[in-house]
Amino acid sequence: MYTFKKEERLCNKRLIAALYRNGSSFLCYPFKVAWMPADTIEAPVQIVLSVAKKRYKRAVDRNLIKRRIREAYRLHKQQLLYSQIPGKKILLSISYIGKDITEYAFMEKKMIKLLTQLSGEVLK
Repeated sequence: MYTFKKEERLCNKRLIAALYRNGSSFLCYPFKVAWMPADTIEAPVQIVLSVAKKRYKRAVDRNLIKRRIREAYRLHKQQLLYSQIPGKKILLSISYIGKDITEYAFMEKKMIKLLTQLSGEVLK
């Protein structure tokens, strides 16, 4: 239930390019979200996380932010996303655009807001 498997990670370069080219997006500070419906994937949601190298030069900082985002997503995806959009499959990109490295509790609160907003947009 609270897992984040390989099938849930978005690695296909063509799908990522299509997501950024054709997908819908919205802002939920400190995250920018792009999403797109997809039929060809096996998991309900495939996700790619990104943190700008331009803003965070050190890899340890980028990895810390990505770890925190991944953990918040892993804990809340089932109840806030999968159960809200049964039968639908989407591609998802979450980019961190915050100015500084925030605490996990803040990221978790914003992730809950983001997933709620995303499930609402998918159902439109």
